[in-house]
Amino acid sequence: MGINNIKEQKVSIEKEQNDFKDAQIYVSKKAVTRLKAVMSSEGKSDYFLRMSVDSGGCSGMNYKMDFDKEQDTFDKVFNQNGLNVICDLKSWLYLKNITIDYSDDMLNGGFKIENPNAERTCGCGTSFSA
Repeated sequence: MGINNIKEQKVSIEKEQNDFKDAQIYVSKKAVTRLKAVMSSEGKSDYFLRMSVDSGGCSGMNYKMDFDKEQDTFDKVFNQNGLNVICDLKSWLYLKNITIDYSDDMLNGGFKIENPNAERTCGCGTSFSA
């Protein structure tokens, strides 16, 4: 293996590390507006939106969205359009760079998650495999 190949591999590894470190969970303004309305109606205006995954669903893993008052030591923390979002490290491996959007369309409305890490998603949009 030549010196140029080693340098290229090192640059590639550093880029992947930086991409991982700089990744986010993105939440659209429409989704933030809807989430804040739900949080307010439940008396949880000062809570975080906790994003996570668990096993199940038709594709292997389910998205979970919860309101949480506690932040754990190793949680990744983001602020998107004025909403504080937290994610545990295990889930982060599957949720980095997702985009959460909201539509109030009568037939296909609700929260939509676009996940660049998913190899396959189900028709209902609530589960995926990676």
